[in-house]
Amino acid sequence: MSRTRVSFDSAGIEIAAHLYTPDIPAVGLRSALVVGHPGTGVKEQTSGTYAQLLAERGFVTLAFDAAHQGESGGLPRGLEDPAQRIEDFKAAVSYLTAREEVDADRVGLLGICASGGYSLAATGGDHRVKAVATVSTAEPARQFRFGADGSQDPAVFQALLEAAAQARTRAARGEDPGVLTMFPDTAEEAGALGGEHGIEGWEYYCGARGCHERSAKYLTWDSVDKMASSDVFRAVPLIGPRPVLQIIGERAVTAWMAIEAHQAATGPKELHRIPGASHVDLYDKREHVDQAVDKLADYFTAHLDK
Repeated sequence: MSRTRVSFDSAGIEIAAHLYTPDIPAVGLRSALVVGHPGTGVKEQTSGTYAQLLAERGFVTLAFDAAHQGESGGLPRGLEDPAQRIEDFKAAVSYLTAREEVDADRVGLLGICASGGYSLAATGGDHRVKAVATVSTAEPARQFRFGADGSQDPAVFQALLEAAAQARTRAARGEDPGVLTMFPDTAEEAGALGGEHGIEGWEYYCGARGCHERSAKYLTWDSVDKMASSDVFRAVPLIGPRPVLQIIGERAVTAWMAIEAHQAATGPKELHRIPGASHVDLYDKREHVDQAVDKLADYFTAHLDK
């Protein structure tokens, strides 16, 4: 397996990516997968892990940084724009279809966490995608509005919208609008805010477990009000008759979002649970990741090779 730095255009923004190419000999053109990272993540973290492992199974894979984040272009930095995130997936498909080693009729999407929601929406609107899978599905707008476990007091999001409105006013006056800090200073503070899920997220993004210098530690405030009008699950019914596979941890507090998407899917669909795993465990714990990759490899082989 070899990894190459590449780039492609997404609505005028240069997207930085890693292309993983199998060393396994192939007869004819290869199937290919676009792999999207979690919210605040970068291609060098879990999406790169899955891209590498699936390339070792014979797929050409492309892990990319979202626009406005990581090594990709786009200003302001730290913007989380659902429409642009969906466009990034479609642009990545376009890039792969033009590769000489890729069969343009055998391209799939894999979205992890926030990219799970975005990849479902991209598939709904792009018939070039033949199959889609997600790991630890999250829908960012739902998570902002309702919290990771779905039980957040609505007043929390209303307060965020108020802060976002004030930030827009400051920007209009030529003042610094500030940013929304995504993580507290310590794991203990993260636990007080989000329980075990909060601690695991802090350990991955801020601690030795998975921290990367380019992963986003803040979002622009206008990311918040963009979430207010976003619902990427609306596109899920459009995916059928193409298949959907969602892989979730048995202990994931975010599972309710995957279940909602599963219920909306109209074609062949499967909700696969990894025993003992939490949401974040599926980012990097190999005893769980390897199970997920086995399932993904079988799924994409079955549906892209038809």
